[in-house]
Amino acid sequence: MSNAVILDAESLGPQIDLTAIRQAVSHLEVFGQSTPQQARERLANADIAIVNKVVLDAETLKQLPSLKLICVLATGLNNIDLETADAQGIAVKNVTAYGTASVSQHTLMLMLTLANRLPLYQRDVAAGAWQNSDFFCLQHYPTMQLSGKHLVMVGQGELGSEVARLAEALGMCVTFAARPGNEANDTRASLDTLLPEADVISLHCPLNDATRHLINAARLSKAKPSMLLVNCARGGIIDEHAALSALRDGQIGGLAVDVLPQEPPREGHPLLDALNEALNLIVTPHNAWITPEARQNIVSLTVDNIREWQANH
Repeated sequence: MSNAVILDAESLGPQIDLTAIRQAVSHLEVFGQSTPQQARERLANADIAIVNKVVLDAETLKQLPSLKLICVLATGLNNIDLETADAQGIAVKNVTAYGTASVSQHTLMLMLTLANRLPLYQRDVAAGAWQNSDFFCLQHYPTMQLSGKHLVMVGQGELGSEVARLAEALGMCVTFAARPGNEANDTRASLDTLLPEADVISLHCPLNDATRHLINAARLSKAKPSMLLVNCARGGIIDEHAALSALRDGQIGGLAVDVLPQEPPREGHPLLDALNEALNLIVTPHNAWITPEARQNIVSLTVDNIREWQANH
């Protein structure tokens, strides 16, 4: 018998079919959202907790003697106290590679949008510049043909590799940088070596001590003034303040991020304020992963995790 509780089903978005999870357990209770206090109450009799972003800290886990498995509806495990879970014999499983096609598509969209200076042209069209033009087209913002350009990638996992494949289909020359923090033991060239010749940099690495503010003012000062910077990894891998300054000063040609250090950015953020300026800037709301196919795949992978755990218990 497996009694399962989903604490924050709404995080999966609309129109997601949970039938496969229901069929994998004896009983499933579904909550749209849960506070940490509600999580303790709702998991009191549960064997399996299914959670995306709700924090299950040490205090919470110690009050849940029946809990045997935590299935995280994401790759990151930072909301789970893993040490306490291990001490209490609670297995913790996550899902990986569920959104490779979705995120890589979004990454290419950001590259293409920056390359074609779409934020600037859309702004001008909305202001009437095309309507009042002396010529049939607007061309005062030079666009970048990606074919033949050099894309430097940081992160050569499944996602980074797929973005590279798509970029090569556009005719780009792709180079993967050495793993940050391990350059001495890596046969690949370092980011510092590659950066001055990069036409586009795309980040697909985890956020850790070696990658925090990996793209900073010092490195941006060495970039081509036309370079495009894309971050669909984690907020904080770039120093957003330095990147915004570089964009305003013409040190780089475009900036696109799908992530910020605090999400949602309830206290605001300089990049959000700058969207009102005439800049080649894009901020998307951490939604590179949200195609229906990717979200449904999370359910399928979670079922696999549940069945694997059941088979061993």
